[in-house]
Amino acid sequence: MILDQLVQASQQRVQKVPVRERVKRIQQARKMTTPVLSFEAMLAQPGLQLIGEVKRASPSKGLIAAEFDYLQIAQDYVAAGIDAISVLTEPRYFKGQLSYLQAIAQTVSVPTLRKDFIVAASQIASARIAGASAVLLIVAILTPVQLQAFITLAHELNLSALVEVHTTAEIKQAVAAGARIIGINNRNLKDFSVNFATSCQLRQAVPAECYVVAESGIQTATQAQQLPAAGFDAMLVGETLMRAPDKGQAVMQLRAGVRG
Repeated sequence: MILDQLVQASQQRVQKVPVRERVKRIQQARKMTTPVLSFEAMLAQPGLQLIGEVKRASPSKGLIAAEFDYLQIAQDYVAAGIDAISVLTEPRYFKGQLSYLQAIAQTVSVPTLRKDFIVAASQIASARIAGASAVLLIVAILTPVQLQAFITLAHELNLSALVEVHTTAEIKQAVAAGARIIGINNRNLKDFSVNFATSCQLRQAVPAECYVVAESGIQTATQAQQLPAAGFDAMLVGETLMRAPDKGQAVMQLRAGVRG
């Protein structure tokens, strides 16, 4: 199963870093006083917010962007009025790097999200040091104890935690762990199939006090227009934007009709 491989690769990356270095990163992150742009304040804005993703490849689609000027992509997104940027930092299957996130966070004027398969506290600390505004936490790969601890650490470091779910049971786990932002992924991480209807079907299971983000499989303005009525605060779009020759135009097309 590809999810197991992704988690194993992430665990191996973490284990290659000496324990002393991992502890040092957490201590450094806790001492940081430099403010980061608020991911939750972005989600609180009126209308449906658009989070554009910067990624070079994926396990299901292979290489998406042969030419990968990640800074230019991020700048094109911002110029088109994007609300936040998600950066893939997983190196083996998504061809990402933490340095991409750091460079983008230092360059753009919108919040940034570290999207990775986070299995250790040091990865959250590294995201804070790199300048991220938020981290992705996936319920399916964490124990309840880990999930709660990671959400608590993220909030302690002034990071938002976008907690990703795929089922009603995972929504309950996320809420019990203290999640304030729920991301409903239309992609099944077991077989990587995509069903756009998933997010709308699960939305009603999320408490009203949580922000809710629709993730994956959003390709058209027609799909995007369904999300505000369903109660979503934002949509996270990756491949559709990454494959667009004119990313600014693609952003504007997705936004058509979903904001006043």
